[in-house]
Amino acid sequence: MFTGIITDVGKIQQLEQRGDLRARIGTSYQTDGIDIGASIACDGVCLTVIDLGPGWFDVEISAETVSKTNLDAWAEGRDVNLERALKVGDELGGHIVSGHVDGVAEVVSVRDEGDSTRVRLRAPDALARFIAPKGSVALNGTSLTVNEVEGAEFGINFIPHTKEVTTWGRVAVGDRVNLEIDTLARYVARLAEAG
Repeated sequence: MFTGIITDVGKIQQLEQRGDLRARIGTSYQTDGIDIGASIACDGVCLTVIDLGPGWFDVEISAETVSKTNLDAWAEGRDVNLERALKVGDELGGHIVSGHVDGVAEVVSVRDEGDSTRVRLRAPDALARFIAPKGSVALNGTSLTVNEVEGAEFGINFIPHTKEVTTWGRVAVGDRVNLEIDTLARYVARLAEAG
């Protein structure tokens, strides 16, 4: 379980296909405080630590995960948003995020508005109904508030702080981003279907 509040920007140091994809991610986390088997959200995808050392940790990524996320675009040198799993008693500053990505959204426009940046994205049609104005989404692991929704497209506003402490300061049209819809929206839709 995560909050969508990014606590580090890591860098992919190595990628190796071994049946599953194995990635080494450089981090500023104190890795002596991370256990083998710990969960870390990497660009919003909950991954399990299988090895670690000073300033790095390794994860294995199944073909299923690669097919449902933007991890197929990972390359050595790429920056990734990181968040360690929530501990009981931690502040819940964002919203409840599972790290189970629902699909991939595409950035369709980027424009500056004062010091902030307005980004418009297109969600997969099957997920668009779960996105509501003033609701929450997690994009590449970042908890964000939806500004407006028009069909499958929705807008997000990034303040300077978010752009500085995440990978969102480098967003560009055409980027594919991991989208996790709000858990509450999923259950409300399911209840509505049941009548």
